[in-house]
Formats: sequence, structure tokens, C-alpha cells
Amino acid sequence: MKQNNMLETVMKYVFMLAAFTSILALLAICYFIFARGLPFMADYGFGQFLFGSKWQPSQEIFGLAPMLVGSLYVTLIAFVLGVPTGVFTAMFMAFYCPPKLHKILKPAMNLMSGIPSIVFGYFGLQVLVPGVRTFSRSLGIASNGMSIMTAGIVLAIMILPTIITMSESSLRAVPKTYYNASVGLGADHDRTSYVIMMPAARSGIFSSIILGIGRAVGETMAVIMVAGNQAIFPRGLFQGARTMTANIILEMAYATGSHQSALVATGAVLFVIILIINGIFAYVKRTGVNN
Repeated sequence: MKQNNMLETVMKYVFMLAAFTSILALLAICYFIFARGLPFMADYGFGQFLFGSKWQPSQEIFGLAPMLVGSLYVTLIAFVLGVPTGVFTAMFMAFYCPPKLHKILKPAMNLMSGIPSIVFGYFGLQVLVPGVRTFSRSLGIASNGMSIMTAGIVLAIMILPTIITMSESSLRAVPKTYYNASVGLGADHDRTSYVIMMPAARSGIFSSIILGIGRAVGETMAVIMVAGNQAIFPRGLFQGARTMTANIILEMAYATGSHQSALVATGAVLFVIILIINGIFAYVKRTGVNN
């Protein structure tokens, strides 16, 4: 008995140490980013940095707006394409999928979530870029295929495992009595699935969407390979753009002085966006969207 109590005490402090280590790591990251990023934005001007329309490091011009808009467009396309596909796929796997097929689809989703982002980027470069180029030219739009649309499609594919896995788990967590009561009152399977079960799981589904958006905002390598990486305002869905993450990775290797500080400030802006997304996720998980 005494030995068990000692083991519990030791493990309690081990877990406490792990928790404090995680907190200290987060604080260290915050300090590193904001200690250099905020002074630069203050000296350069918050409005001029966030809303400036030109990014020309050689002339000491650092306007982040083109990258902000590029990130917004790419994420929005990923949202429009990926969220409905992911949620309805989760509905299929939870309520319509035959057991034998589910045994294939479930491991496939788990495998898909473990694929490195650069592999998705290579797939986009070899398959989607030529397809988008051909499609855009059929519409009379000159494009090399590396565009906002291509990057959005790649990100939509990448966020599918997160949305599908979490949404399916939320749907299966709804008490079976909800389904039985609805069917007992005369509702058919389709109506019960979409009118009763899906709204009951909306908190988990909404959380999966938020996490998917968080991954889309923070993705780098796959976007670099297919987005075109032009530090200008997007001129159309089939034209190139640059996201904030791509801006950092493309220029950090040779940046010095104020240029490097501007890139760190870009990371600070991105960090704040991710914190906001994670904060929304935590709020939804704690309170639920039903309340």
C-alpha cells in the first residue's frame, strides 16, 4: 500500500513536470516571436505593416496585406471544398457505410492523416497543376496552373482526415436512444440521421472544422509547391499568390536586419491567428454550440 502511494506521488510530479514543460515551451515561443516581432511592428507602424500593399525587402518596404489576403483566399477555398466533403463523408461512414467497406475506409483515413505534407504538394504539382492549367485555359484564362485554386484544392484534401475522423467520432458518440426514439416516432433513416443525429453532434463537427482550418492556415510546404508564390495581391483564382507561411520559409534563409525582423513579425501575426483559432476550438469544446 505504501509503495503504491509512493508511486502515485512520483507519477503526479512527473505529470506536473510534463505540464509545466509544455507551458514553458509555449511561453518561450511567445517570447521569441513577440520580443522581436512587436518592436519591429511598432517602429514600422502596425497599420503600415498589416495593411501595406507592397512587399519589397530590397527597398525596406514590408506590407503584409498581399500575404494575408493570399492566406485568406487559399483557406477559404479549402473550407468551401473540404468542409462539406468531410462532413458528408463522416455522415456516410457513421450511418450508411457497410461494415466491410468501413474496415477499409477507416484505416485509409488514418493512413491519409499521416502522409507528409510534401507528398500532398508533389501530388498537387504533378496532377492538379496540369489539370488546373488545362481547365483555366479552356475558360480563356492564361495560367500556368500554380494558383490559389490549386493550393486550395490541395489544402482541402489535406484537412479531410481531421474533419472526417473527428466528425465521425462525434456522430457515433450521440446516444443510440436518439436514433431509436426518432425512428419509433415514424421518421425514416435519412431524416433521423440529418435532423436528429447530426445536430446532436454539431459541437464535435464544428470543432473538427476549426482544427481543419487551423491546419490549412499553418500549412507551408504543400502550398509553396503549387501556389505560385508571388508576393502580390491575388488577381484571380487561377493566378499565383503567396501565403504568410510561404513568405517566411522562402525568405528567412537569406534575410538579415529589418528584413528578418519583418519575417519574425509575420510569424507573430500568424501565431496570433492560430491562437485565436485554438481559442475558439477550446471554447466550443467546453461550452458546445448548442448552448
